Amino acid sequence: MTSGDVAGCGLLSLLGVPARSVWAKHDRDGDGWMPLWRHMEDSAAVAGFLWDEWLPAGVRRLIAGVLPGGEADGRRLAVWLAGVHDVGKATPAFACQVEQLADGMREQGLEMRSLQAMGLDRRLAPHGLAGQVLLGEWLQERHSWPARQAGQFVVVVGGHHGVPPDSGQIKALYEREELLRTPGRSSGVWRRVQTEFLDGCAKRFGVWERLEAWRAVKLPQPAQVLLTAVVIVADWIASNPDLFPYVPDAGSAGGEERLAAAWRGLDLPAPWQAEEPVGTAQELFASRFGLPAGATVRPVQEAAVELAREMDVPGLMVIEAPMGEGKTEAALAVAEVFAARSGAGGVFFALPTMATGNAMFPRLLEWLKRLPADGGRRHSVHLAHSKAALNEDFAPLLARGGHVRAVEMDADIPAARHGEQDSQRAGAELVAHAWLRGRKRAMLASFVAGTVDQLLFAGLKSRHLALRHLAVAGKVVVIDEAHAYDTYMSVYLDRVLAWLGAYGVPVIVLSATLPAGRRRELVNAYAGTSGTGMDGGAPEGAYPLLTSVAPGGVPVVRCPQASARSTDVQVERLADDVEVLAERLERELVDGGCVLVVRNTVKRVLETARVLRSRFGDDEVTVAHSCFVDLDRAAKDRDLLQRFGPSDKATGRPTGRHIVVASQVAEQSLDVDFDLLVSDVCPVDLLLQRMGRLHRHQRGKQQQQRPERLRTARCLLTGMDWQAQVPVPVRGSVAVYGAYALLRSAAVLLPHLDEPRRPVRLPTDISPLVQGAYSQTPDVPEEWEPALEEARGRFERHRADQAERAAVFRLGEVGRPGRPLFGWVAAGVGDADDTRAGRAQVRDSRETLEVVVVQRRKDGALVTLPWLGADAKGRQRGGLELPQDQVPASFAGRAAASCGLRLPLQFSYAQTLDAAIAELKQLHVSAWQSKDSTWLAGQLILALDEDCQTSLAGFHLRYSPADGLEVTRAEQRK
Repeated sequence: MTSGDVAGCGLLSLLGVPARSVWAKHDRDGDGWMPLWRHMEDSAAVAGFLWDEWLPAGVRRLIAGVLPGGEADGRRLAVWLAGVHDVGKATPAFACQVEQLADGMREQGLEMRSLQAMGLDRRLAPHGLAGQVLLGEWLQERHSWPARQAGQFVVVVGGHHGVPPDSGQIKALYEREELLRTPGRSSGVWRRVQTEFLDGCAKRFGVWERLEAWRAVKLPQPAQVLLTAVVIVADWIASNPDLFPYVPDAGSAGGEERLAAAWRGLDLPAPWQAEEPVGTAQELFASRFGLPAGATVRPVQEAAVELAREMDVPGLMVIEAPMGEGKTEAALAVAEVFAARSGAGGVFFALPTMATGNAMFPRLLEWLKRLPADGGRRHSVHLAHSKAALNEDFAPLLARGGHVRAVEMDADIPAARHGEQDSQRAGAELVAHAWLRGRKRAMLASFVAGTVDQLLFAGLKSRHLALRHLAVAGKVVVIDEAHAYDTYMSVYLDRVLAWLGAYGVPVIVLSATLPAGRRRELVNAYAGTSGTGMDGGAPEGAYPLLTSVAPGGVPVVRCPQASARSTDVQVERLADDVEVLAERLERELVDGGCVLVVRNTVKRVLETARVLRSRFGDDEVTVAHSCFVDLDRAAKDRDLLQRFGPSDKATGRPTGRHIVVASQVAEQSLDVDFDLLVSDVCPVDLLLQRMGRLHRHQRGKQQQQRPERLRTARCLLTGMDWQAQVPVPVRGSVAVYGAYALLRSAAVLLPHLDEPRRPVRLPTDISPLVQGAYSQTPDVPEEWEPALEEARGRFERHRADQAERAAVFRLGEVGRPGRPLFGWVAAGVGDADDTRAGRAQVRDSRETLEVVVVQRRKDGALVTLPWLGADAKGRQRGGLELPQDQVPASFAGRAAASCGLRLPLQFSYAQTLDAAIAELKQLHVSAWQSKDSTWLAGQLILALDEDCQTSLAGFHLRYSPADGLEVTRAEQRK
């Protein structure tokens, strides 16, 4: 491939000697520098390559949609804006920064004050803003463009460092023209040089003749955002000295070979080019997911594919179906159809937590391996959360991702990179590309699984937001567990959906338990509509339910049948007394059986486990919650799946009795199956998720392989004082969920708790229970009404407070076409990333404290936790010494970093948080802060003694691989 109209040295030939002396970049460690004209050529060339080989077709179409010349105009516009983006460097405010290079410009008549004399005034003229002003002047004066018309194009230049200027900044610079051109006799030289650059770029990059046709264009704001992102990416690549080196002889042209070599060195994987699958849904699911012999596609899955094929324009699809009904597979199948029709170049699968993201990632990889080979192209993949590098499925892809490398100009292009593989082979090569790493670039990979925070960040006013929008605008977005997001998160999610609708991004929303009101809000946000009737006329209580809508369209619903699988769950009250629970379980497990006990707080998990172990023994009780170090948490998940997973995969199911006491980690992502469920009362949608772990799989005809007493699915509800006139939930549950949600849940369950009791029929009762619990007119006993009304008042105030606080930094609505993005992210949060502070910006949660847990021996040595098992290569990770006078070996450092632990809520309150941080910083190992310390630099280290205990901020901490972290107040131990 050639670089077409942006190759060669054409721009140089259009410039006079003074313009050729203007510099853009310099080598701080040497005498190399980059002239502005060359960086313009490089950036434009890269933008051309990005357009031709990297941008998904859907993104190209959106940018080009309103341009009279279609995609040809879109390419010209992107290349031209990338070419002129740094024209603001041809100003005294920028050029004075390097005295030697400024002297070279002075010799050509471009006078300027020194950097010291310029002083703080320079801050009024950052080169992005200066370039925006210069380009705007040029369009108005040379091409008679109205200022407003110019604004929608020049804002791309002004925003290429991540924040589009606001009107106040623009006005302030207009009032300080000396920052753009030195007054006096050199003013004309400056103006002539700036005009030469702008004239030259317009002619060199093929837009001079197009400007008249573009003057009437109203560029949609989504197109402005995407153009800004393309220019940012092009600039970053063209600024990489490994690809575009600075040389002392800065005047040589370089030419097409240099540009092609740089692109080979970057070696970005191409976007996915999906082909719409043909054949029946049965054939599609068999080829992509390997259906067992004799298995048939489920009705929800088949209906989802049919609905996707019926849609004139890919849009939003909400899939509501029971747990275990194959919603994930349905989403991936629909994504394939949507991608082929929309030109999406990848998929982003957004999940509630890191744990669910980790669980999804291998499933995503397995699906990718079964896709058609897409012409032998490689595809970039990423796991998007802060601990992704420690994930054992992702780490090998990171290793294969390699490094960005400079390539000799005459080097051959590797055949395997350019489609000479067997195009019929299933599964493209998957890599975690080196350039597509880091907090601002990782989401640009084609296929991403990660936390929903990464999606919510697209609704947060933050620096380089345009890159996040480019990342999602080129994909099909899947949002899993949509019911799991509270009001605070929903404020951001709804605004993101509005922008995704404006981009025409296909979105698939998955939930087993979605309130009808929330469904309407999601549909309204995406479609850009409001009011009633946006549920598509769904019959009341319809379930499973599919709802689709195109941007600006009218919803369509389908009501497929559930699969033949159904479970009747008998529900009964149980007193909130652990001894009562122990006695009940002893009776229930007389013939063996596997029980799941779900508590709403870690404290209750540990208290319950302690009593049950005293009754049943340590070997018959397992604990699972969120306060385990990462490696132990992963080992717990594997153990639970191995013992309690599907019968065709689990090989270690206990033959006697066993009790798992867990927190909410058991609600989602784990395909586990128990004979009996005990649960604290929680919001009914979450309780139904917990019930989804009860008799989840068929074990023999009519469950004959389960103990006789446990062949009927039963759920014992506790965590509440059932004897009070109005049931009173325990304090810990109220702190987590609020009294209003718990009382509504209890009320809607009364027909299943009171005589004559009827079972909860899954999936038949899922929708009635959820809609009843979230309806505007709750049906509760008369004597409950005062308590419920009081709880409702607290809930409404809390929800209003959440919405108000979330709106402070929320991105604005999509503006009308032609309105420039001036001030788009003004008064924002600065940078946003997947750190504990960053996540707190889009979640209504206190800032959590995360530590790396190690052990200190009596001799003072620090070692990794002794019980850690072997890695995938058989290398032991436990008990490795971590030298304190140097950077630990990479393997030992990674083993230590894999023992990250998020401290519980006690350490999130301001005074305790500050005290804990101060104490943790006392263990400061200077050698570990080196830039070569890949794994431990910047981490807070929590050192346990040889008994795995320590004190922190007035609390006593005890850790064990069996129970995780147990926290007690220090005074309680005296």
